Amino acid sequence: RYFLVGSNPAETKYRVLKIDRTEPKDLVIIDDKHVYTQQEVRELLGRLDLGNRTKMGQKGSSGLSRAVSAFGIVGFVRFLEGYYIVLITKRRKMADIGGHAIYKIEDTNMIYIPNDSVRVSHPDEARYLRIFQNVDLSSNFYFSYSYDLSHSLQYNLTILRMPLETLKTETTQTRQESFDIFEDEGLSTQGGSGVFGICSKPYKKYVWNAKLLEAVRGAVHRDWLLYIIHGFCGQSKLLIYGRPIYVTLIARRSSKFAGTRFLKRGANCEGDVANEVETEQILYDASVMSFSAGSYSSYVQVRGSVPLYWSQDISTMMPKPPITLDQADPYAHVAALHFDQMLQRFGSPIIILNLVKEREKRKHERILSEELVAAVTYLNQFLPPEHAIIYIPWDMAKYTKSKLCNVLDRLNVIAESVVKKTGFFVNRPDSYCSILRPDEKWNELGGCVVSTGRLQTGVLRTNCVDCLDRTNTAQFMVGKCALAYQLYSLGLIDKPNLQFDTDAVRLFEELYEDHGDTLSLQYGGSQLVHRVKTYRKIAPWTQHSKDIMQTLSRYYSNAFSDADRQDSINLFLGVFKPAEGKPHLWELPTDFYLHHKNTLSLSQTRQSYTYWWTTGVLKHLPLPFDEVTCAENRRKLTVKKFHKYEEEIDIHNEFFRPYELSSFDETFCLAMTNSTRDFMPKNVGIDPSPFTVRKPDETGKSVLGNKNNRDETVLQRKTAASAPPPPSEEAVSSSSEDDSGTDKEDEGAVSQRSTPVKVTDTGDNTKITENVVQATKDVYGVSLSDIPSEDDLAIYARFVQLGQSQHKQDKGSQQFCSKRPLDKVINLIPISSFSQDNIYEVQPPRVDRKSIEIFQAHIQAGRGNMQPLGRDDFLMYREYIRNRYM
Repeated sequence: RYFLVGSNPAETKYRVLKIDRTEPKDLVIIDDKHVYTQQEVRELLGRLDLGNRTKMGQKGSSGLSRAVSAFGIVGFVRFLEGYYIVLITKRRKMADIGGHAIYKIEDTNMIYIPNDSVRVSHPDEARYLRIFQNVDLSSNFYFSYSYDLSHSLQYNLTILRMPLETLKTETTQTRQESFDIFEDEGLSTQGGSGVFGICSKPYKKYVWNAKLLEAVRGAVHRDWLLYIIHGFCGQSKLLIYGRPIYVTLIARRSSKFAGTRFLKRGANCEGDVANEVETEQILYDASVMSFSAGSYSSYVQVRGSVPLYWSQDISTMMPKPPITLDQADPYAHVAALHFDQMLQRFGSPIIILNLVKEREKRKHERILSEELVAAVTYLNQFLPPEHAIIYIPWDMAKYTKSKLCNVLDRLNVIAESVVKKTGFFVNRPDSYCSILRPDEKWNELGGCVVSTGRLQTGVLRTNCVDCLDRTNTAQFMVGKCALAYQLYSLGLIDKPNLQFDTDAVRLFEELYEDHGDTLSLQYGGSQLVHRVKTYRKIAPWTQHSKDIMQTLSRYYSNAFSDADRQDSINLFLGVFKPAEGKPHLWELPTDFYLHHKNTLSLSQTRQSYTYWWTTGVLKHLPLPFDEVTCAENRRKLTVKKFHKYEEEIDIHNEFFRPYELSSFDETFCLAMTNSTRDFMPKNVGIDPSPFTVRKPDETGKSVLGNKNNRDETVLQRKTAASAPPPPSEEAVSSSSEDDSGTDKEDEGAVSQRSTPVKVTDTGDNTKITENVVQATKDVYGVSLSDIPSEDDLAIYARFVQLGQSQHKQDKGSQQFCSKRPLDKVINLIPISSFSQDNIYEVQPPRVDRKSIEIFQAHIQAGRGNMQPLGRDDFLMYREYIRNRYM
C-alpha cells in the first residue's frame, strides 16, 4: 500500500490516505476523514512500520519507507494499464493576495500505483504516457491552498459578505444531509466562540485538473483536492512614497475547447470558444493584508475567438490560411450559448471590441465581422434595450498603417467609455475627498454602488483573429484606464488619469507584455510580434529583426509541433479517454468529434431561438447571476463552523508564523519587480513619485541596460551599499518566469540574494569601484561631512551600549559594566528574576508643556471638540491654499 500523509502549513494537523496497490486497473482509496495530531501520526506510522517488519520477518530493515515528498496532488490518471498519481514536487511563490500565497508548479512526479506483481502490461502504455507528459506542468500552471484562483476577487469577497442567517440555515441543512463526527468535534463545548467559514465550488471552466480529480472527488475529504489553473500570474510592487501597492495580473485560460492556434478556432457546440482567457488585474495596499480590513480593487476583461463555427485549413502551408465558415447558424445558436455564459458570470453590459480588418482587397478577416454583426443583431432583438450586447468594431490594422492617426489615443477613448459602462470592483466606500472635490469622470462611472464599495457589472470581450498581438495592446490600454480609476478609488492619486512614461505605467506595461508573451507562447507558439511600443511607434530598430524571428518561430510551431501539442492537451484534459477496442489517439484523423458532442448524440432539450438565456439571469441584471444570493448558488457553497482561534482561519498565524524561526529563503522568496528600484531614476533629487512623467532615458531600466557586464552589477551591490541596488539581468528580462519568485521550495535551495561576488585582481576591483560608486550628493541630494559631531558620536555610543546590554548583559555582567566610562551615558537596571531575560527598568520620557497641550487638543478634536483657530492658523491655511490650488 501507499500511505499519503498530508499536513497543514503549521504541521499541527494531519490527514492520512491509504491507496491499495493490489488492484491492477481500479483505484481504491480509503480516507478515514480523521484529523490527527503530530504525535498521533508518528504513532500510526510507527505501528505500520513495526507491523510491516514483523510481517516480512526482517526486524533490522525498515518496514515503511518514504517514496516522495510533495506539495500537493494534481490528480490520478489511467490509460490502458493501472492508475498513476501526479504529485507536485517543486513549487515557487509567484504572488501574494491578502496573505494567500499563489504558487507556480516547478516540477511534478508521476508514480505508478499498482505493484509490479499485479501489473498487466500493454504495448501502447508508454506512448500514452509520453503524450501525457508533453503537457509541461512546470510551464505556467498555478495553484493556491487557501485562495480560489478559478473565481475573480469580486466573487470571492462577495460570498464572504453573505448574510449570517443564510449561513446558519445552510449549516443546519448540511449537517442533516451528511453528519461527520470529526468535522464539528468539540464545537458544542465552545459556546459562542464559533465562526462560520465558506468554501465555494471552483469554476470548472478554468480548472485544468478537474478530470484528473474526478476519480477521487467523492471518496476523499475536500482538503485533499487542489485545483490548478493555466495561464499567467505576475505581481509587481508600486511604491508611492514608501507605501507598498501590489499590482497583480492573473490570466485564467479556459480548459474548454482548449488547443493550439490553427487547430482550435471559433466555438464548439456548447458555446466555449478557442483561446478564451479571463484577465484580472488586482490592486491592493500591502500595508494591510486582511480582506476585511484592507483596501482591494480588481478589474476583469476577457479575450476569446469569434463565437462562430469557423476554421482555417493549414494543409495549404500558407502563412495566412483562408477562413471558412463550417456551418450555417442563422439563429446564432453558438453565439447565444457563449453570451449566456458571460451574462451568468459577469452580468451586463457585455461589450464586444472587434479588432479584425474591415476593408480588404481579398475578403479574409471581414467574413468574421459580417457574421458576428449578424449574430449580435439577432440576439439583441430579444434582450431588454438596457441590457443589450454592445458591439464596437474598430479596424486596428488600418489605423496602425495610417500616419495621421494615433492608435493608442483612439484606444484610450474606447477604454474610457468601456470602463465607465462596466465600472470596477473595490471593497471600500468612496473616499471623503472624492465627495469634497468631485471629479466629472468619477461621477459618470458605471457599475453597481453598494454599501461596502463598488461592483463591476458587465465585461469587455476583445478579439481579433488570433487574439494575441492586437488584443493584448487593446487590453493593456483598457487595463491602464481601469488602473487609474483603481488608484483614485484607493485615495492614491487626485485624478483618475495616468500618463505614459511614468514609473507606474512602465511597470504596468512590463507586466502586460509578460502576460501577452506567455499567452502567445501557449496558443501561438511564439512571443508577441507587435507590442505596445510598436503601436506607439517608439520601438528600437532592433525590434524589427526580433519581430521577424518571432513570426518565423510562430509559423514553424504552427506547421510542425501544434498537432502533437493538441493531442497532449486532449489527453490531459480528459477530452479523449483511451480504452480497449477504441481507436488510439494518434489514429484519429481529426478531434472535431471529441470537442463537438452533438455530433455523437442528439441533445434531448433544444434551446429556444428567442429566449436564449438561462432562466433567472435577466431578473438579476445588471448583477451577474453567479454572485446573487439564491438557492441555486447556495448549493455551490460549503459552510463549516470553526473555533474562533482555529489555525485554518487565523490569517496572522498562517502568514507570519510566529511559532517558528524565520528564514531568509522563505521570507524573501518573492523577488517581484519594484517601481522604485527598477524604474525610478537613480538620482533621488528628481521627484520620486511614480506618477511623474519622465524622459525615456531617465528610468532605472535604461540606465542598467547600458551595463552588459553582470559581474560589474554584482560588485556594485557590494561596494555601493548606500545606493539602491539595481536589479540583475534576470530581473530585467521580460520573461514571465524570471521576474517573479525564486523559491524552488526544495531542500538546500539557495536564496538568489546570496549571490557570490566574483573575485578578481585588486587592480580590476579598484578600477570598477571608481566607475560604479556614486557620490553621496548624487544619491541622497546632500553632502555628508567627513567627521561626525560630538553629539552624533554620543548618540551612536548610546545606541551601541543599548544593543550590547540587550543581547549580552545579565545580572552578573551588569555590575561589571557599571564600572565602565559609558555608565554615565546609559544605565539599564534589570528587573526580572530570571538572569536570561532582557527586561529592564524603564522611565517614561519627559514631555514639555507645549507638547502636552498639542496632544490634548488632538484628543479633543477626535471627540468633536474643536478649538477656535487663531490668526497664525488662518495665515498658514491661506498660504497652503495659495500654493496648492492657485
